[in-house]
Amino acid sequence: MDKHHPHLLLQHHQHLHHHQKLSLAKSSRQSCSEWIFRDVPSDITIEVNGGNFALHKFPLVSRSGRIRRIVAEHRDSDISKVELLNLPGGAETFELAAKFCYGINFEITSSNVAQLLCVSDYLEMTEEYSKDNLASRTEEYLDSIVCKSLEMCVQVLKQSENLLPLADELSIVTRCIDAIASKACAEQIASSFSRLEYSSSGRLHMSKQAKGNDGGGGDWWIEDLSVLRIDLYQRVMNAMKCRGVRPESIGASLVSYAERELTKTGHQEHEQAIVETIVALLPVEKLVVPISFLFGLLRRAVMLDASVSCRLDLERRIGSQLDMATLDDLLIPSFRHSGDTLFEIDTVHRILVNFSQQGGDDSEDEESVFECGDDSSPHTPSQSAMFKVAKLVDSYLAEIAPDANLDLPKFLLIAEALPLHARTLHDGLYRAIDLYLKAHQGLSDSDKKKLSKLIDFQKLSQEAGAHAAQNERLPLQSIVQVLYFEQLKLRSSLCTSYSDEETKPKQQQQQSWRINSGALSAAMSPKDNYASLRRENRELKLELARLRMRLNDLEKEHICMKRDMQRSHSRKFMSSFSKKMGKLSFFGGHHGSSRGSSSPSKQSFRTDSKAMERTCASMD
Repeated sequence: MDKHHPHLLLQHHQHLHHHQKLSLAKSSRQSCSEWIFRDVPSDITIEVNGGNFALHKFPLVSRSGRIRRIVAEHRDSDISKVELLNLPGGAETFELAAKFCYGINFEITSSNVAQLLCVSDYLEMTEEYSKDNLASRTEEYLDSIVCKSLEMCVQVLKQSENLLPLADELSIVTRCIDAIASKACAEQIASSFSRLEYSSSGRLHMSKQAKGNDGGGGDWWIEDLSVLRIDLYQRVMNAMKCRGVRPESIGASLVSYAERELTKTGHQEHEQAIVETIVALLPVEKLVVPISFLFGLLRRAVMLDASVSCRLDLERRIGSQLDMATLDDLLIPSFRHSGDTLFEIDTVHRILVNFSQQGGDDSEDEESVFECGDDSSPHTPSQSAMFKVAKLVDSYLAEIAPDANLDLPKFLLIAEALPLHARTLHDGLYRAIDLYLKAHQGLSDSDKKKLSKLIDFQKLSQEAGAHAAQNERLPLQSIVQVLYFEQLKLRSSLCTSYSDEETKPKQQQQQSWRINSGALSAAMSPKDNYASLRRENRELKLELARLRMRLNDLEKEHICMKRDMQRSHSRKFMSSFSKKMGKLSFFGGHHGSSRGSSSPSKQSFRTDSKAMERTCASMD
């Protein structure tokens, strides 16, 4: 590229081959013999980083103010050797500067322009000492060539990493960062315009393909920036934010950079600096990075013992979108001493608290994760999000319950982190508590009662209720509650079924039966149709009679249960009560049976059927 800019090329020396490379490890005579004046003996030796250059004073003092001053200061002693300490770019860069003093041709590129700018400042190779000196030539190349290309700016920044703070003082870094930010923003704007299309009404709108790929076009620079050192990368990201680069693009770049840097084997301090910097650079907008990425950063932060502010920041961000997390995300290993729990319990608790107290809702995608809305009407998580997190928490409790080092207060801390209305079904919570009771059999009765109080036995499914009624790990009082609520459910179900049939208007019943029998009626003779209706009517009355008799049996058992409960609260009583309950199948026959229940005996059904047939006959 630079070959097309002859004003940037220095005067060509005829005896130097164009692709010749000089070894810095050679002696001064070997390294300089091919391009210095061979017919004039050297009168000064320049030492740079252990390398010696046998040169001549005149070409050097004509371009370099620093060397001119050193020679002038030692004019009386006729100095023959000068050591240049801390020369930026080292011996290789000094060799290029010396060639420039000798008028020898070489090419300025994005790989050496930063070093040449710094060495020209160090050697004071400015216009004050010579026209078109090295400083002005390199400045021109940086401004007119490098800053027009994002890739070249990245290369110059990469070269500047070892030239700080001088590269900063000369505004090399600032100019490249500003150019990168401007270029990235312009690329995104151009990409957005290219994806605009006219609708049928003549209005401009974004194409559907563009909407589905917001972080697509204009973001090709993401991989390029991943090569930068973390301090320079941070400055580039901040500049991009100020320029208005999309948050999704910033997030994608952060993910790419973290995956590249944190997979390397490095020092703990270096990895900690990367994690803390990336967290600080995360956009405030929600959903710009995957929640799995946030959890990955949090795991690293815990493992590396990152700053408190870093971890709290991640916990707040995760809490704002916790309904998108999985069980594997929540299982954050604990890296503390051996006597601690296997997983980070306190961290998960803080995340749950952040979720419950978060601002915004699902409809406010553009809201910051830290905005809490109006103080007078704070937002709460949506009901669907609350249900998802409740199921997630119950699964998490079941996973950590077998941990022998998990004490009861920490288990309760997680179980009680969500509000009471979060769980519509308590099966998951009951399972987790049962696992904890099984793994911690030394719990006192009072501790077992604390656990049982977490369960709303009215919110157990039939299967979970049947299991709880026979669970000897639960306190006796809890089992009584389970059986009582199961009885109430059965009674309520029967009463509801009975009242629905009794209160249904006759006209509605007739219409219903006509609809149900309509298909048959159309294909039957009037005589057969009448017989079918009588048969269906009789079956309905028979079913209603069954329900009345079962309800009477239930009420008798309820009275007996109260009498027995007053006499004894022993396990023997509970066992006999469970057997009595098992003999009543309120959902048998036409309604099916539930787990843990048995059907009535065939003999009782035969007896009931005869009595009900007589009742129906009298009703006819």
